[in-house]
Amino acid sequence: MGEPHIRLVDVVKQFPNSQSLAVDHLNLEIEEGETAVLVGPSGCGKTTTMKMINRLVEPTSGQIYVDGRDVMEQDPVQLRRGIGYVIQTIGLMPHRTIAQNIATVPELLGWEDSRVKSRVTELAGMLELSIELLSRYPSELSGGQRQRVGVARALAADPPVMLMDEPFGAVDPIVRARLQDQFLDIQDRLRKTIVFVTHDIDEAIKMADRIAILNVGGILEQYDSPKEILRNPANDFVREFLGSERGLKRLALIKVSEIEVEEGPVVAPGEPVQKAFEVMESSGSTWTSVVEDGELLGWVDRQALEGKARVSDAPAQKFSAFVTADSSLREALDSLITSETQVAAVVWEGQRYRGVLNLERISREILA
Repeated sequence: MGEPHIRLVDVVKQFPNSQSLAVDHLNLEIEEGETAVLVGPSGCGKTTTMKMINRLVEPTSGQIYVDGRDVMEQDPVQLRRGIGYVIQTIGLMPHRTIAQNIATVPELLGWEDSRVKSRVTELAGMLELSIELLSRYPSELSGGQRQRVGVARALAADPPVMLMDEPFGAVDPIVRARLQDQFLDIQDRLRKTIVFVTHDIDEAIKMADRIAILNVGGILEQYDSPKEILRNPANDFVREFLGSERGLKRLALIKVSEIEVEEGPVVAPGEPVQKAFEVMESSGSTWTSVVEDGELLGWVDRQALEGKARVSDAPAQKFSAFVTADSSLREALDSLITSETQVAAVVWEGQRYRGVLNLERISREILA
């Protein structure tokens, strides 16, 4: 592996007239295309750390390298034009239209008008901003729309690095979740190197490739993938910061495709009813899945089959809970607890049957 895209070496920040350090000898490496989330309690130096990367705050000592170059040896204005920056309050210029706001950095860099217009249109489509919004002003947009404009502006000059300070914190939870999902989709395609600041551990877990958990005074307690931090907290501070639902949080990171599921009781619709009864008895169940040529048709129980000759003589009922390969175990758990049978069918690519998932199987992952 080559040089990290962003590297902090023994970085210290002490503000004037302060007896304590805001950031204490912080060492951090962020690879190209990686999203590193800085999280921790108030006063842990996460925003200060992020701002030192583009020199909105100057470090007291230590070195910060972006793409192998010391930021302190670069012109701060030029440095910032090459780094996208998104903040919670968005900071859109109220007297400029949405199109003009998005075009801010490309215009400063001297792009031709046709190129600027093309880029603004491209980003509007990427962030689901209708073309008619581009001629409006920030005050005419909803909070979620303004937040998307802020992201579009940060992406406008196609910077390799983005700094995001509580970027979705000013909107309601439903809009926030949608913005998070949308940005994750964009990041999957663009693979920017991102430093993302949040106070919300759930947002950190969802957005991060790696999480840096900071303590008061800018002390790094743990830096690792969300899965590893949830599986193996470095110390009591991290364990307490993660909260009592650490096991449930882990479920959100595990896809159904990553675990083995039970085949469960299965019969074909053309089988005699006696065969279905034998399958149920051997599995200790009162029902069985009905699968034809790999396709899940539904399920039938003993009562529905009584007096019938073949399984197909009883209509197969749809599972009230089913999950796919891409479903998280957290989503699977939500489906299970709202299901009367507390069993979910697992399907791949449409209705291709793979097995069943129950609470006992998921609980083993929580305790792992």
